[in-house]
Amino acid sequence: MRRREIIALLGATAAWPLTARAQQPALPLVAFINSGMADVQATRLAAFRKGLSEAGYVESQNVTVEYHWMNGHYEGLPALLDDLVRRRVAVIATPGSNPAALAAKAATASIPIVFGVAEDPVALGLVASLAHPGGNATGVNFFAAEIDAKRLGLMHELLPKATRFAVLVNPTNATSAETTANAIKEAAASFGLELLFGNASTPAEIDTAFAAFARERAGAVFIAPDGFFGSRGAQFAALAAHDRLPASFVSRETVEAGLLMSYGTSFDDMFRQIGIYTGSILKGTKPADLPVLQATKFEFILNLKTARSLGVEIPPTLLARADEVIE
Repeated sequence: MRRREIIALLGATAAWPLTARAQQPALPLVAFINSGMADVQATRLAAFRKGLSEAGYVESQNVTVEYHWMNGHYEGLPALLDDLVRRRVAVIATPGSNPAALAAKAATASIPIVFGVAEDPVALGLVASLAHPGGNATGVNFFAAEIDAKRLGLMHELLPKATRFAVLVNPTNATSAETTANAIKEAAASFGLELLFGNASTPAEIDTAFAAFARERAGAVFIAPDGFFGSRGAQFAALAAHDRLPASFVSRETVEAGLLMSYGTSFDDMFRQIGIYTGSILKGTKPADLPVLQATKFEFILNLKTARSLGVEIPPTLLARADEVIE
């Protein structure tokens, strides 16, 4: 074989891997949308990725995940969803965000959606039924709103002398705010409690609301379920400590940050289930064939250090019922 032919053959052989790589199909793209901020979601992200891996998908190996953190700016959802639909992402995952799930459902009837919502997804219009979703969406109902009355009851038991409860809602998360308001009003009437409502959708408005609660001499603060609120645990804890206000939320992270108590579903478990369903859909399962899951694991968390600083004596019966007591 002549020298020129040998060089040509070697050149073609060297170029083959590059050509093969260029022809390999792109990894499927999952759009992950959350209402909060990335820096407080480490354990939940780990749970989501664990669920993906259980379904056979590892990020950057056989799937790409694009993360969108709204930080409470729900007004940006329509434009974001329009872009994702235009790019034809493989799956839209919206764990822990009613607004994102509803915006996704309004934006597309074909791209699969895996949601995690606090209210009944049938009532929200996301699915036809829990057992047979019937469309392009399925996911998890984690009951954050439905257990509002239970959480208020635990607070009342913990703080029997408090008769005026402040309730903080996010008006830009309208569905959750309305559901919480209705549930709390009914429960408060049965306990003989007076309610004081406040609105907040930005960090500055949270500061303003807590200042108003302190001026109005609220005995405790009930923070409504909301993805943005879930990312403001440090701010809530600082304000509650400054104004000496016992406060509660639905997630353990806020109690770890310094709030007095939380009662709600296991968010890590919810994120993991959404990861599993996302992987199942990537394998070819249709959302309509995946029944909506309902949370079964709930956590009652108390912060003993915060209780001492507020002069709150936790009844032994509540200590015994707590799933975890943070010292």
